[in-house]
Amino acid sequence: MRVLFAGTPAVAVPSLNALVEAGFNVVAVLTRPDAPIGRKRVLTPSPVAARAAELGIDVIRAARIDAEAIDSIKAAAPDVAAIVAYGGLVPPAALGIPRHGWINLHFSLLPAWRGAAPVQRAVMAGDDITGAVTFQLEEGLDTGPVFGTLTETVGPEDTAGVLLERLSHSGAVLLARTLSAIEAGKAAAVPQTGDVSLAPKLTLDDGRLDWKHPALAIGRQARGATPEPGAWTVLAGQRVKLEPVRLRPDVDSLPPGSVSMDGKSVLVGTGSHAVELTRVQPAGKKMMAAADWARGMASLESVVFE
Repeated sequence: MRVLFAGTPAVAVPSLNALVEAGFNVVAVLTRPDAPIGRKRVLTPSPVAARAAELGIDVIRAARIDAEAIDSIKAAAPDVAAIVAYGGLVPPAALGIPRHGWINLHFSLLPAWRGAAPVQRAVMAGDDITGAVTFQLEEGLDTGPVFGTLTETVGPEDTAGVLLERLSHSGAVLLARTLSAIEAGKAAAVPQTGDVSLAPKLTLDDGRLDWKHPALAIGRQARGATPEPGAWTVLAGQRVKLEPVRLRPDVDSLPPGSVSMDGKSVLVGTGSHAVELTRVQPAGKKMMAAADWARGMASLESVVFE
């Protein structure tokens, strides 16, 4: 079966590898164009494009699936298209090109968390269980019938990045199995059922911590925003980045945003009990241990996060 693979970030690479290892004929890869990376803004291929080059697979670079991209997809003559975090919508004109359509690996238990940031939103919401599904792509936002499902426990210290990494590997196996079932004529998709929730892409503001919120909510927000866009706060008018915090229910006397030391631990007050900072990145500096950051401050008594 001839497969077009559409994907861009590193989390899509395990799926590309899984399809190749399963023996599918991946005839082309569709990915986003090279992007400037790092301080020197060097144009760099997407992780999927880089892996496709290593595998000797033709690459179609397109910021959106326009007429030119559609012509390239038609030229590849795929029987099915597998899509994992490509980063753009598939227009109706492209949906009907492969005879088996487009099969999307999505990192949530649809219809929960439809959208671009399902793992991040699940962590922020405090979900205990999440997972991944393969489904038939259609015009609606993640609305198509589901072929296969897997579940994954959300650990109390899981960041969105850690959880997504796990799902990228287990989901790759699910995607390969789904395509095998389709090729064998044994796949059966079932309509989605249950409550719908949306997972729009995170913005920078989604990472800003509000210290008046309860500690549990702050902890979830910080983990969900890690690694991107990152958790942060404001100190003296400047943005300070934070790695995920630890809950400290034994300390409930600090006002929201106030910072203090407890032995070697750096604590911040919230709307409930305190949280413990792990690592801090002040403006213009590198990420450092919270205790090292605190020792560099003249006095913590006047330090209040906004």
